[in-house]
Amino acid sequence: MAKDVGVAEHGSFTAKDYRDPPPAPLIDAEELTKWSFYRALIAEFIATLLFLYITVLTVIGYKSQTDTAAAHGGDQCGGVGILGIAWAFGGMIFVLVYCTAGISGGHINPAVTFGLFLAGKVSMIRAIMYMVAQCLGAICGVGLVKAFQRSYYKNYGGGANELADGYSTGVGLSAEIIGTFVLVYTVFSATDPKRSARDSHVPVLAPLPIGFAVFMVHLATIPITGTGINPARSLGAAVIYNQDKAWNDQWIFWVGPFIGATIAAFYHQFILRAGAVKVFGFIHKQLRCLIIIVKSHFFSLCFLAID
Repeated sequence: MAKDVGVAEHGSFTAKDYRDPPPAPLIDAEELTKWSFYRALIAEFIATLLFLYITVLTVIGYKSQTDTAAAHGGDQCGGVGILGIAWAFGGMIFVLVYCTAGISGGHINPAVTFGLFLAGKVSMIRAIMYMVAQCLGAICGVGLVKAFQRSYYKNYGGGANELADGYSTGVGLSAEIIGTFVLVYTVFSATDPKRSARDSHVPVLAPLPIGFAVFMVHLATIPITGTGINPARSLGAAVIYNQDKAWNDQWIFWVGPFIGATIAAFYHQFILRAGAVKVFGFIHKQLRCLIIIVKSHFFSLCFLAID
């Protein structure tokens, strides 16, 4: 792979040379023979389990607190509130990405895995197995919530994602697309090797902006869809809650995030990272070589004809 060299200066700092890692092979069967691969799957499973356990417990706890307070004439705005729920989701992502980034990359979300797969960061085998591990972890995490909060679980919606009353399907789908775009775009930006080389004088803790992205998206979209932006989170809650409304709306929480992840991958790789320019440049270079070859053969044929 050609080496890209940064030449722009930032104050008294000069951008360092950097080299993009080669794209992951589409199918890498050798991964299946490595312990590091299975260790990464375990990390994704446990991280997603913990993520759903803490966040869904927070959602149900908030609903039960406000309901109890209202029944006794108390503060209807009691409990952690939507702000607290958003902090629970964003904070847990920050913690879990920090803990698992060095083992599995800290995806904890099939949409993130899908976006990284499209960008050539992970192989198809790893992407599929990550998604399976994430979904199983989510189901187990919500299963623990139901076991510990059986008296409240059904009454307070099981933490399942559903399209809120008064919103159309188009609005819900758009909210999921845009919300996932924000998240996956942040993941790409926070882990960009070019950024690390260019801004090496600015210490950036990648899990922090990713956690804040999740926090901000939840603030915006909890009233619309309960905020999915993570198909494993939505599936895990739907499987354990197992109600018609959650299943009927389930497609929104898969189609929306996958579209958002696709747009984010394309935007970052082909627009911001000039992937399209590189592709066109490569094609132009190959065409020039082809023209030179054709010209040389043409002149050779002319000389032969003259002789």
